[in-house]
Order: sequence, then structure tokens, then C-alpha cells
Amino acid sequence: MNNLVVFAHPNEKSFCKGIVDAVVKASKEKGANVKVRDLYEISFDPILKPSDFIAFQSGKVPEDISEEQEYIKWADIITFVYPVWWTSLPAMLKGYVDRVFSYGFAYEYVDGAPKGLLKGKKALLFCTTGASHEDYASNGMHNSIKQTTSEGIFNFSGIEEVKHTFFGSVPYVADETRKNYLEEVEIIVKEIL
Repeated sequence: MNNLVVFAHPNEKSFCKGIVDAVVKASKEKGANVKVRDLYEISFDPILKPSDFIAFQSGKVPEDISEEQEYIKWADIITFVYPVWWTSLPAMLKGYVDRVFSYGFAYEYVDGAPKGLLKGKKALLFCTTGASHEDYASNGMHNSIKQTTSEGIFNFSGIEEVKHTFFGSVPYVADETRKNYLEEVEIIVKEIL
């Protein structure tokens, strides 16, 4: 089993990095191969440019996009770790999706209908929020985030099994709570592998 971790947080000492470390640990304990793509560390360019469209149309995918697509192809599970900012993906991760999950790679249209091309893959999403879990659940934000990512990105691309886990109030909870969050990460990863 191959687990690709796509990490999008600019602070290498963030709690999200702790989640990445827990994912890697649990993956290795289950005997899975694991690779981490820290989008900030690799200086991934998230800006979809006019030249990208020209390249896609000519069948010459830009090298940085092609490299990330090879990682996606390799993966059985794609694990995304990121903070929720303004109730959405950070710009870095949204740009990764814009550029890497491109037409002809992640999806295509057949007889006017979209067809996902990433079938057979699973997605795990570990998201941190500053707001409490209860606030996001009660005001519908968890469901909105799930809909835009599960339906709008992953199911659209053919990924059928998507599991979201939200960790609320991360900057404000006790260290013991954050420790419990990391234990939950390891349990979830081991269950899906």
C-alpha cells in the first residue's frame, strides 16, 4: 500500500506537521510505503498560468505538475494535511489541486459528462481549525467543507472513498487534547491501510 501525504502549512513546527509525523509513523507501522510532499518545502508554485493551459492542450505537461502527477499515480491513498483558513483550503493547496488535478489527468468529459480518472484511490483529509469543532459542526461548515472537497474535487476525480477528520480549537486546547488528536490520526490511518 502506498500512502502519499500532501502537506500544506507554512510553519514546519505547526500542529499540522505533528499530524504528518503521526501519519508517517502509522503508515510505516502498518508496512505501507509513505512519501511526503511538503508543498512549502518544495516551493510548489500554486499559480495556474496561461502557459499551463497551452501546455495541457499541446500534451506537454509542465515538469513540476508532471512530477506531482507521478506521485498521485503511485499512491493508493492520498492523505492531505492542512489548516482550514477562511473555511477552505489554504491557497497553496488549492493551487496544487488547480494545477495537478488537471483535465486529462484527474478527469475528462465523455459525451458531455465528467468522468473521474483517479479510480481505485482513497483520500484522507486531516484538517485543523482555530474555531471549535462544535462551532463548525453546528453552523454547517464541516458539511460545506466536505461537500466542496469530497464532491467537488475527489469524487469528481474518481476517488470514491474520502474520509475527513477535523481537529478544532487547535491553538487553544490543552496539550493532552492535541496528544489525543495525534493518537486518533494514527488509529484512522491504520484502519484505512
